[in-house]
Amino acid sequence: MIHIYLDDYRRCPAGFALARNAEECKLLLDSEDVDLLSLDFELGYGEPNGMEVVRHILETGRFPRRIYMHTSSPSGRMQMYAALMERAPKDVLLVNGPMPDSLIEEIGRTSSNK
Repeated sequence: MIHIYLDDYRRCPAGFALARNAEECKLLLDSEDVDLLSLDFELGYGEPNGMEVVRHILETGRFPRRIYMHTSSPSGRMQMYAALMERAPKDVLLVNGPMPDSLIEEIGRTSSNK
C-alpha cells in the first residue's frame, strides 16, 4: 500500500510517493494499491489538472481508500469533490479539504519505522 501526494511544487510529506503531474499520478494509481491520495487541482499553466486524475479514477474504478484535497483552488476542490462524491464507493473516505497535520505526522513516523 502506498500514499500518493499530487502536487507540482509543494514539498512532499514523508511517507508519500510524489506525483508532480496528472500523468505520473495516473500511472501510480494504475500500478499500485493506494491507501491515501492527496490531490492538488492546478498543476501548472497549460497542464492537465487534478480533475484529469479524478476522471481517471472514475473511468478505471480504481479508488484509493482515502482521498483528501489539499488544493488552494476552491472551485477546483468543489469540482473534484462533487465528481468523486457522486460515484465513490461507500467504503472510500472522501474529505473535502487537506489532511490533518496529525495524519501527515503519523504517516511520516510509520514510513520511517519500516
